[in-house]
Amino acid sequence: MVTQFGIKLAVHLITNHFGNLVAKVCENLFSHGVLTLDQLVRYSELTKDQVKNSLLVLVQHNCCQAFVSAPEDDDDGADRLRVRTQYLVLFDNIIHRLRFPKFLETVSRKLDEECVELLDGLLRDGRLTLKQMVDRASQGKENAVDTKVVREILSKLLTARLVERCPAPEPVVSTSFKETTTRKRGAKAAKIFEPPETLEQRVVEAAVPGDAIRFSFTADMKSKVDRETNSDDDEIASVQENDEKEEEILWRANFEEFIRHLRHKALIENIRTQHDDGTATVLSAVLEATKTVEKKVKMENSVPLSLDTITAEVMKTDTGRTMTIDRIRASLSQLGCSQRMIVDDAYSIDLKKIIERAQNEEVESIVLKRYGRDAYRMFRLLSKDGCFHDTDQIAASTLVEKKEAPKLLYRLWKDNYLYMEKVVATGVKQITILMWKVNKPLLWEHVLDEMYHAALNLSLRMAFEQEKDEELLNVPKDKLKEPGPLQKKYKRLLNVWLLLGSSLTKLDEALMLFHDF
Repeated sequence: MVTQFGIKLAVHLITNHFGNLVAKVCENLFSHGVLTLDQLVRYSELTKDQVKNSLLVLVQHNCCQAFVSAPEDDDDGADRLRVRTQYLVLFDNIIHRLRFPKFLETVSRKLDEECVELLDGLLRDGRLTLKQMVDRASQGKENAVDTKVVREILSKLLTARLVERCPAPEPVVSTSFKETTTRKRGAKAAKIFEPPETLEQRVVEAAVPGDAIRFSFTADMKSKVDRETNSDDDEIASVQENDEKEEEILWRANFEEFIRHLRHKALIENIRTQHDDGTATVLSAVLEATKTVEKKVKMENSVPLSLDTITAEVMKTDTGRTMTIDRIRASLSQLGCSQRMIVDDAYSIDLKKIIERAQNEEVESIVLKRYGRDAYRMFRLLSKDGCFHDTDQIAASTLVEKKEAPKLLYRLWKDNYLYMEKVVATGVKQITILMWKVNKPLLWEHVLDEMYHAALNLSLRMAFEQEKDEELLNVPKDKLKEPGPLQKKYKRLLNVWLLLGSSLTKLDEALMLFHDF
């Protein structure tokens, strides 16, 4: 879901990283949706060259995807003969720019510093060929870095699926949407309406190559039969040609895999806090064993695994070696693997439930800090029950004074944390009863928008502090070490940056919980 302040935050990030011209093009894509080059020129009131260059920057940094609409989507017969490239802004990829430090930390933890340096170049420059990576690695060194060395580092990242080939530049995508329904067999057949795939999902899916190519270093995809029929001279020429092709392939960071890693980390830490290290170890083992076969990031249930497979994976860790099979079974039970979720002796963990519990706790903590303990108890009751309660019922169940309860409930309703309906009861007298409920889908969207707003304010404050004390950054470091007003001013700036930066990092974790996980 893209909210009002989410768009404002995305535009601010683009302004901060690439300037006002690129941000203006990006803002128009958010405002008007998919646009052609001519439409962007008209809406943005910029020159054609300015819009072209801005789009190139956005595409280079994976913030925009070009595509061509399928011929059958064009109403006019003459338009079918003309290829019209359209541009779609990628909101998620723009917001991911906040998470680059987290991505680098993930690689540092799982691989090595050489991989961190290579990924840092990809995150900074957006897309790079092997040759550009070699040139970047050789900067500031007497001897140029060997291509084989860089290739080996890139291979590590490809094996871990943290880097991928860039998507197709202009995939052909159908922009017409048809309603899909599924019928159940039986006399009283019911239609199940599935949410239609968004245009962004269609474009991204059409642009991304298959896994065999996406994470492959080999540019030559010929079959073995073709290779066997070639002569030695042809084979040598083919190898040379293949090396040249490899140097031309564009690579980028695989944001999807990084978000999967961060989701797994959040799931494990949440279980560790709720239960213990042993249960967290079992969950970590299950996620590690199934990560390569997960079809999407937001998996509702883990891929089913047998107890033997889970035990073997658990035993690979230090904590796991101290656990017996009974302890592993008990941990799986704590993770919600009831008898009904065990199919053919395979265990599946309800991951969606863990995320939902974390989301509930996050919103409850906001209510507690903002409205106090009494409001927190009432909100928690409504959130858990998921149905309407009248004011007197809520006050009695949460031990809140009858005079205070309506005031607190009204405050929560006014700030969009509660849904309220008026019910008229007829009798001797007509009485209006206020019924209260937590509408989670609407509330989650509201909370997410509030978080985007807070992240925007923090980013603006950081930019303001940097601009205000910009002259300090040009002062030689030796002078800043000397006691005096300059040193005090510099220390204050560092403390402000540290506070704002850590606050933005924590807020981003909550953003991912509601939007990406």
